[in-house]
Amino acid sequence: MINPLSFSGFSSNSRVVSKRIIKMKAHFKCRNGLYPGSAVQRAVVPDEKVCWSVEWPEYKPVPYTSPKATNQPWADPDLSEPSFKPTWNQLDGDVNRKSFTGEYAIAEKAPLNPVGRTGIVGRGLLGRWGPNHAADPIVTKWKRDASGIIATSGGKKILQVVLIQRRDCGEWAIPGGMVDPGENVSRTLKREFMEEALDSLTKSDEEKSKLEKQLNSFFAGGDVLYRGYVDDPRNTDNSWMETVAMNFHDETGEIIDAVPLTAGDDAVGVTWRDLSSSQPLYASHSSLLETVARKFDAFW
Repeated sequence: MINPLSFSGFSSNSRVVSKRIIKMKAHFKCRNGLYPGSAVQRAVVPDEKVCWSVEWPEYKPVPYTSPKATNQPWADPDLSEPSFKPTWNQLDGDVNRKSFTGEYAIAEKAPLNPVGRTGIVGRGLLGRWGPNHAADPIVTKWKRDASGIIATSGGKKILQVVLIQRRDCGEWAIPGGMVDPGENVSRTLKREFMEEALDSLTKSDEEKSKLEKQLNSFFAGGDVLYRGYVDDPRNTDNSWMETVAMNFHDETGEIIDAVPLTAGDDAVGVTWRDLSSSQPLYASHSSLLETVARKFDAFW
């Protein structure tokens, strides 16, 4: 089994809070009808046929790689391209083709989704064959009333989290994103938060430098809540999302309240939301936030 921390570039101040696998509905969102951003209908995969170990000779997944993920500098070429010779299950130059799940199988020159069938082969909207690595910064603070007293519900304190509204589907989500080739994950976490929740891409160099200084110490630590496979609607039989989710908590709220939230990059909205099981979220983000609530014994 690969040690995820051996190649992820975590800060030395990072602390792993939970090594448990967050319980998610097995392959639910990546077997859900239409593939996102397309009119492509997935082949139906019953629960009992998800696992590759279950023989299913009649299985006929639909081939699909989105034109949006074709001939892009951030995307792999087709497997039939003679010059494309990836090294699976290891670092391939600057591209991380390791999986948090361990070694994945290769069938007909293509990586196989380690969790199972999805009804689609190809890359879909994803850039890489095999694992596509993301980082999710979960930024929290306590909800307080006008006098500064922490609010409660059902006898438990209420946590608030920064969420963005995704441009592609309109769903609310943690402001995370893809790890660039060769990029340190700790850098990705701060960069994605700044781009999506603080609109850093439209700011001047001086403004970005000021934001960096305000957030450097805040993002230097953090607690690793989860690292592994994500039930993402973009997943296919050959390409899938994996993430490192870290919690950055501002106990007093003074640090994060000093930087105004502004939606940017892939976000059309940004806000503080109370942690609650009633909040519908993108992909497996609800499971990630439930882990945060349990960590602090907060309302959920």
